Amino acid sequence: MPQCTFLLDRIAGHYQPEGVIVDFHTHIFPPHVRDNRDEYARRDPTFAEMYTDPRAKIATAEDLLASMDETDVDVSVALGFAWGDHDDIVLHNDYLLEAAAADDGRILPFTTVNMADRRALAEIDRCATGGARGLGELRPDNQGWSLDEDLGQSLAGAARRHNLLLLFHVTEPGDRTYPGRHGCTVDDFVAFAAAHPDLTIIGGHLAGDAFRTGNPPPNVYADTAAQPFLYRGEDARPALNAPPPYRLLLGSDYPLITQSRQMDELRRIIPDSQLDASLGTNGATILGLDHG
Repeated sequence: MPQCTFLLDRIAGHYQPEGVIVDFHTHIFPPHVRDNRDEYARRDPTFAEMYTDPRAKIATAEDLLASMDETDVDVSVALGFAWGDHDDIVLHNDYLLEAAAADDGRILPFTTVNMADRRALAEIDRCATGGARGLGELRPDNQGWSLDEDLGQSLAGAARRHNLLLLFHVTEPGDRTYPGRHGCTVDDFVAFAAAHPDLTIIGGHLAGDAFRTGNPPPNVYADTAAQPFLYRGEDARPALNAPPPYRLLLGSDYPLITQSRQMDELRRIIPDSQLDASLGTNGATILGLDHG
């Protein structure tokens, strides 16, 4: 399989990022959460908004790896969830770290925190020590804290201390309504990134269309998560072409969107000369997977 070749070459010190596929935005949950969906929906309003409907897919690490095998995705970033309760966060973070440790680097964990909880910084320290590569998918608006206050500064300091990437759910402008829409406004996201230019910061969902409505600072990247739902048909062309080619990351939002469908979208719209970068080279570079 291409994944095995990629991993063996990287381990041997001969990895080159050209042709690698990195899905920068996927979601997996512990089987206990999947099997007790109703219980978690009763306890957590953000989870309820997105997963009360039994048709809303909940995937495990095994499901993600099977999808990667089917679609020749080499690496997937698995994101945490913006739980309100600290114990739920720890449970989910543990699962992400364990899944990553078990699969020889194919799943890279981005754990999460609720910065409004006094235990958040200790949890970041614990997860960074345990192998987390970043923090995300961060949704301060859902958890009741603000990026422009002391908690945002604390988050930035922890990311800087541990060399962690930050990935936010960014809400596009307008008044569309759909489950899980809100998480972080474009204005708050861009202001936070500008205030911390030494951090690498990813805006989920094409960074809330920030590259068409403004000029985000150079430390901002945009992933393509859920693009077929947000920007359909020919509306997707200007949205996907707005970020500079070296700042666009493949993100499927798996299992909401299949990995194959999102890759097909990029192959349909992104110019061939830029396709390798968007499908994986950009992601491999900021994750530190390439060796120059």
